[in-house]
Amino acid sequence: MSQATKIEWSDETVNIVTGCEGVSPGCDHCYAATWAARGMGQWKGRDFGTVLCHEDRLALLEKGAVGRRKFVCSMADLFHRAVPDAFLERAFLAFCAADRHTFQVLTKRPERMRRFVRAFLDSHGPFYLSGLRNAHLGVSIESNDYAWRADMLRETPAAVRWISAEPLLGPLDRVDLTGISWVVVGGESGAGARPMDLAWAEDVVARCRAAAIPVFVKQLGKVAGKAAGAGNKGGEIAAFPEPLRVREFPMAVAACR
Repeated sequence: MSQATKIEWSDETVNIVTGCEGVSPGCDHCYAATWAARGMGQWKGRDFGTVLCHEDRLALLEKGAVGRRKFVCSMADLFHRAVPDAFLERAFLAFCAADRHTFQVLTKRPERMRRFVRAFLDSHGPFYLSGLRNAHLGVSIESNDYAWRADMLRETPAAVRWISAEPLLGPLDRVDLTGISWVVVGGESGAGARPMDLAWAEDVVARCRAAAIPVFVKQLGKVAGKAAGAGNKGGEIAAFPEPLRVREFPMAVAACR
């Protein structure tokens, strides 16, 4: 399934895999799991814990006008253990073939991503090293407890390495930003949303500024957003504190590295 998205840093989602399971506190209020529990949309009659690979959706990776930002697997983790290496390989070959698009991949399983991407490049040679310049590979980090995900990301060949600090549940002052090309920050929304301390977000922005790393503040979250008058999800940027009014994208790069 490919569809337009309201996610501010992407143009569309392509769910070549659906289903997942939680691995850390950032997963506790997963919107996809909530939709599945309610039987909404494609989840009618399906369990979110059942991971499915959709071969027919791989072709959607190549479709669309030039320059689309495609968030791959908003309803899953592409590097879940239930996703076969052979399927991952077909997905990455599709990324290479559709170099007019940007593919945004996010995982909480960076150990498998590191292992797979290294093997893929070793297997397919130098053409794919440059061909993967449109692969933006990222990890979710919700607090300092998961700083190690950035360490594994640094060891993963990618054109752009990025961090999604959403939901931001604690400070990230112990996360090493060396080798990181982009950071997205956001607070949690929805029922039972946990608050994001704006000082945590401001520190991330300040560190990115100091390191010349593009940063994108997506939303303040339900709690801080309501207090700031930034809407139910805290996404109305005009109401953000001035230091957080920033939405930048990573610069184009020549090759995977």
